Amino acid sequence: MSTAEAMPSAEELKLCCASAYQRDAVALILGDSYHPGGLDLTRRLARSLGLRPGDRVLDVASGPGTTAFLLASEFGVEVDGVDLGDLTVAKANATAASEGIADRVRFHLGDAERIPLPDASVDAVVCECAFCTFPDKQTAAAEMARVLKPGGRVGITDVALDPTRLDAELRSLAGWVSCLADARPVEEYVEILAAAGLAVMHTESHDDALARMVEQIDARLVAFRMAKVPALADVDFDLARERTAQAARAVRDGIAGYSLLVAAKE
Repeated sequence: MSTAEAMPSAEELKLCCASAYQRDAVALILGDSYHPGGLDLTRRLARSLGLRPGDRVLDVASGPGTTAFLLASEFGVEVDGVDLGDLTVAKANATAASEGIADRVRFHLGDAERIPLPDASVDAVVCECAFCTFPDKQTAAAEMARVLKPGGRVGITDVALDPTRLDAELRSLAGWVSCLADARPVEEYVEILAAAGLAVMHTESHDDALARMVEQIDARLVAFRMAKVPALADVDFDLARERTAQAARAVRDGIAGYSLLVAAKE
């Protein structure tokens, strides 16, 4: 898709993202954890939320369930994951069943803008490297607030940038799927959450985590190209590395970074 072409509708964007992240190629290129900072940053987020054994946690855009499984095993919480990918949800539930924890970790097919959980039903919400991809961030934030109990907390880690300074190619559909095209400055995330009744209590920068992930992705692309991995047969490695180089420049030039935010329901 060239930058001159019209962007898909909001619903089409969500389906494109869901479809892309269900591909085996994505798992190979991104590794076990689909977000910068990996599980160490997930642990940092969980500690920032003050999770306690027995808490019920919602993982929005839960993907293969990596975060949900870690939270359940290391923090003793009960987790509901919500994701738009049907295959992703089925695989995550199968993993929970095989690990014997399906009574504590469940995955639901659903949209961040229409979360399939009752009002005031969870103690905390986590959303890692996904909020920036939601076409209607205001509605997604309102949904997070709706399902939270009074005093509950939301923890987000995400790409933060000024989209007006981003390379045109990274404002395309490919940029959207790679979590860059519709990322916003931290201050705008704070405003969106505040409008939903979620007061941001804490923010911190993890730009180095984004830089490392971009480097790791590029290294994997080089290795997989040389190895001629069958699952990546349809990947345009030249274009992928070009986009990776653009992302690396954005991080190096201070255009793109990665941030952690914690907010409380007022």
